[in-house]
Amino acid sequence: MATPDFLSPTDTFIHRHLGPTDAEAHEMLATLGLQSLEELSEATVPADIRLRRELDLPLHRGEHAVLEEIRSIAADNQICRSLIGMGYHDCLTPGVIQRNIFENPSWYTQYTPYQAEIAQGRLEALVNFQTMVTDLTGLPLANASLLDEATAAAEAMAMCLAISRSSGRERTEFFASQDCHPQTIAVMQTRAEPLGMTLRVGRTQTIDFSNPQLAGILLQYPATDGYVG
Repeated sequence: MATPDFLSPTDTFIHRHLGPTDAEAHEMLATLGLQSLEELSEATVPADIRLRRELDLPLHRGEHAVLEEIRSIAADNQICRSLIGMGYHDCLTPGVIQRNIFENPSWYTQYTPYQAEIAQGRLEALVNFQTMVTDLTGLPLANASLLDEATAAAEAMAMCLAISRSSGRERTEFFASQDCHPQTIAVMQTRAEPLGMTLRVGRTQTIDFSNPQLAGILLQYPATDGYVG
């Protein structure tokens, strides 16, 4: 007697991976005129590089067991207070967020291995957030953040330039406080060059508000060194 689907184990990585179902795999194989994945490998992988023996690997384990082993290894580390600053600090992460986003393989495993970040998964998370906001508010539109603070700052600078152009009085200078995170300033400098903008970095007290070319300013509080005075 076959085990009902609702009794099948779910504590395995494959059940949390967005891959094809058995029916979908058979349909794709039938389209190719093949009977099995092994036959597909035989037809596509050159014989001279094919391994003809079983891999010496341990039996697969459930996700819970693997996570427990990883946590036990990590427990050997001494956890110290982070003093690096520059926006990097500890934070409280709700369990529902950790489990359903950060520990959810569907945010990253289906993407190509050469991607440096799980950008598509993060974008999907933002879409889900916007959808939730529209459901709660009943509004037709909802805003969402960009991928990171530095990108948001660079896009804000570009927006200031676009607004000045649309008004007929283009302004090509932007001021960023030296109290901003260095990684934020670096991205803004990279973005400013192709836009034809001049990014000036300095103390907030030195801002020249009378400058007719000033398109906008970026301030940060608390400062990158944690100063709140």
